Amino acid sequence: MSARTRSTAGGGGAVALRIEDYGLLGDLHTAALVGRDGSIDWLCLPRFDAPACFAALLGDERAGFWRLAPAAGGLCTRRRYRGDSLVLETEWDTPEGSVRVIDAMPPRGEAADVVRVVEGVSGRVPMRMALRLRFDYGHIVPWVRHQDGRLAAVAGPDAAWLKTPVPLSGEDMTTYAGFEVAAGQRVPFVLTYRHSHERMPRPVDAEKALADTEAFWTSWMRGFRYEGRWEEAVRRSLVVLKALTYAPTGGIVAAVTTSLPEQPGGPRNWDYRFCWLRDATFTLQALLGTGFVAEARAWREWLLRAVAGDPADLQIMYGIDGTRRLPEYTLDWLPGYEGSAPVRVGNAASGQFQLDVWGEVLDGLHLARTAGIHADEQAWDLQRALLDFLEGHWDDPDNGLWEVRGDRRHFVHSKVMAWAGLDRAVRAVERFGLDGPADRWRATRDKIHAEVCDRGYDAERRTFTQFYGSKGLDAALLLIPRVGFLPWNDPRVAGTVEAVRRELCSDGFLLRYEPQADGNVDGLPGTEGAFVTCTFWLADALYGLGRHREGYELFERLLSLRNDLGLLSEEYDPGTGRQLGNTPQAFSHVGLVNAALHLSGARPAERTAHGRDHVGGER
Repeated sequence: MSARTRSTAGGGGAVALRIEDYGLLGDLHTAALVGRDGSIDWLCLPRFDAPACFAALLGDERAGFWRLAPAAGGLCTRRRYRGDSLVLETEWDTPEGSVRVIDAMPPRGEAADVVRVVEGVSGRVPMRMALRLRFDYGHIVPWVRHQDGRLAAVAGPDAAWLKTPVPLSGEDMTTYAGFEVAAGQRVPFVLTYRHSHERMPRPVDAEKALADTEAFWTSWMRGFRYEGRWEEAVRRSLVVLKALTYAPTGGIVAAVTTSLPEQPGGPRNWDYRFCWLRDATFTLQALLGTGFVAEARAWREWLLRAVAGDPADLQIMYGIDGTRRLPEYTLDWLPGYEGSAPVRVGNAASGQFQLDVWGEVLDGLHLARTAGIHADEQAWDLQRALLDFLEGHWDDPDNGLWEVRGDRRHFVHSKVMAWAGLDRAVRAVERFGLDGPADRWRATRDKIHAEVCDRGYDAERRTFTQFYGSKGLDAALLLIPRVGFLPWNDPRVAGTVEAVRRELCSDGFLLRYEPQADGNVDGLPGTEGAFVTCTFWLADALYGLGRHREGYELFERLLSLRNDLGLLSEEYDPGTGRQLGNTPQAFSHVGLVNAALHLSGARPAERTAHGRDHVGGER
């Protein structure tokens, strides 16, 4: 894959690379993005949603970075992960010889560490290190000094230490090192973070940290279960999903970044370092379907804690620890990735009314229950409360799953998920003997079904629509058979799949919806790229309709969108061949795993919870 080199813009430092030029490091508390030029351009410490200390990704090098590469610069010759781990090896072939930089974030111990080891492969290669720590998203320049053989940087609540045997020098509020590495030599660098009011942590041994990191990931992957033709892609996607997990709570962030644009230069830039409830069922499917029951249980427990309380206060997303307040504000000192402003922190969509999340939560908890992950009585009491709210509000208009900032509508997907929530409640009573008014829930469920088929289906066009009376379509309509609302062999399903494919495809990849349809339904300017996970839904739908070859071909084409390390962002621009949106995106990788399971003919724990046991008798 070709990649452009960094360029200079606006009189500042070099701008960020392409989104697909970044690799991922992580320690299950936070994550870093490492470019193909050896520069860490994004890192939030001490956790995913903390302010970044390297934020060059959203502007230029003035916002903080850490580069370790040959002195001549340039992009690497090749890179790879060690096996199933997040130990990243980046190699350059230069006129003087070859060199390898090995990067890792070891499992969190006393403090957060980033370990980088330079290894000479052949010849003798001049190297250069540049470290510019800028706390609070590039806004705060720390006080730097030498302390007990380490470089120490402190600013307000933040402190970091760099330990290396290489002599360091300072210039222009940046730390530099120049050295040479010969074949067989290994030169370590360890950056450690801790809150400034805590004592300086003990330095980790770089070599041991690399070994521990590789051992951790190798051991974790022993739980992997999948039999199919796409094992490599599924394995890597599950490693990404695990890396997006916040270990203390089990929450899974949507992505590790904020404000990577859906349209370069446009305003559709959002903070994705939070946990979305609607990801619950998809994530549980992926984890349970590949053998990771412990992770599924942790995610379910996070879900139960997050949604506890008044059902009317249910949010579509929460912080990684269940935090509810996620106020949105802008960082006006950052120009944004490729000038895509504003840069946002927090997400105002957390306050939206999105009806589908009640169904998503109930569906996810039903899936966990069916897979043998049982809860106590209080968990069912909570679900009963959610059902009470759903019964009283299923016919309210909402903002829809795509978080439109225009007028509320009667979105078809939202109604379908309301149906799914009540359907799972009926089955909880019938199949598991739980206590509840099954007859009343069944009647409401059937009423929703009849209304959606009447008001949400356009018989003339032979398709369901985005919302009642809409002329537009929505990729989420592809999920109608997946959740069991209609069987795959219903002609309305086939007509909807064909209409979505015809009207929402861009060079074979699927848009979420047409933003300009129905008078600009989402209330936002600009456009966006093709949505990766929606296209996985299309591959899944084609397979479900019996069009197996088409499903396989589309799935394989989607795999080609991954970067050289197997990573996917949120969206893809077919015109430029570039990834768009926040990265790496959990929704995209979950979509990959679940589509692979379906296209491989797998029937993991309770795939029947999403329609297989409904095919014979729909209401």
